[in-house]
Amino acid sequence: MAWNEPGGGNNNRDPWGGGNQGPPDLDEALKNLQKKFGGIFGGSGGSGSGGSASALLVLLVGALLVWGLMGFYQIDEQERAVVLRFGKYHDTARPGLQWNPPLIDEVIRVNTTKVRAASFREIMLTQDENIVEVRLSVQYVIDNVKDFVLQVRDPENSLQHATQSALRHVVGGMTMDLVLTEGRSQIATEVRERLQDYLSMYGTGIRLSAVNVDDSKPPTQVQAAFDDVIKAREDEERVKNEAQSYANGIVPEARGKAQRQIEEASAYREEVIANAEGEADRFNKLLAEYRKAPEVTRERLYLDAVQNVLANTSKVMVDVEGGNNMMYLPLDKLGAGSASMGRGAVPFEINSSNIRELTDAVTEQLRRDAAAQQSRRGSR
Repeated sequence: MAWNEPGGGNNNRDPWGGGNQGPPDLDEALKNLQKKFGGIFGGSGGSGSGGSASALLVLLVGALLVWGLMGFYQIDEQERAVVLRFGKYHDTARPGLQWNPPLIDEVIRVNTTKVRAASFREIMLTQDENIVEVRLSVQYVIDNVKDFVLQVRDPENSLQHATQSALRHVVGGMTMDLVLTEGRSQIATEVRERLQDYLSMYGTGIRLSAVNVDDSKPPTQVQAAFDDVIKAREDEERVKNEAQSYANGIVPEARGKAQRQIEEASAYREEVIANAEGEADRFNKLLAEYRKAPEVTRERLYLDAVQNVLANTSKVMVDVEGGNNMMYLPLDKLGAGSASMGRGAVPFEINSSNIRELTDAVTEQLRRDAAAQQSRRGSR
């Protein structure tokens, strides 16, 4: 039989508990809870107003506990935090466990060790009124957290404007050739110095790590003409190098020839001086001999002079005393004829002794011929 059927013995009992117990009263449960907390905090559990105050106190304590726990936070080693109390700068928190009252202080964290990068592309005029395009990259870190957060509204935007200003100032003071060739390192150095001055003056809290010129080129519209200029410049450098190479080869050779001529001139001078001194010494000795025997010395000098003259000539003219004939001896022809003889023949050598013997023989023959002619004339 079911528990709730008529006639059952358990009409007034529920299946879960006692006989006349109904569902628990909510108000009664709250009163019991208030009594318990009231006993804990020393309040009277009998009055309704005291119970409400105790509950409110409990809620307040719980809210304060949650509020306090919300104020704890951790700052990493590479971070710094700016603490604002009611919107005003209060402190700069360092790495570690920190606590600040929530809803009162605002904590702004900033990574101070991360190297940040920004790229810029600018088209500008050079000093010689040419247009160039320069690509620049800037690397930086946050050096002063307070200035970075509070001093400037948008530090990175300020960095962009300052970089453009510094780059235009530096490039505007250089020529196009310098910007496009070896002037890149100079541009990077000057832009970094000027840009750091700007950022320090603005109070951005940014410290530059590096400034690099990634590319510098003329605009696309004039790229072809610029390529021609580059090619012409390369040809110029090539010709200069060839000329320098030729100079490096010819200059030492010319210097060697000049030194050789100087040495030859010095040797010739020494030779002339030595010959002059020898001739002077010979003359002095000859003078002493001449004073001892003038006639013999004079004849000897004459014979030596004639011998020197005849040794250098290929023709001899012989005059015979007492006759009208003059004999001509072509010694060069005689020498050429002797050279054309066969291998078995003995070549005829022309020297001073041979000339003297030949001259004596010819002279003797001419005298004989002259004597024979005179004897024939006398017999007639």
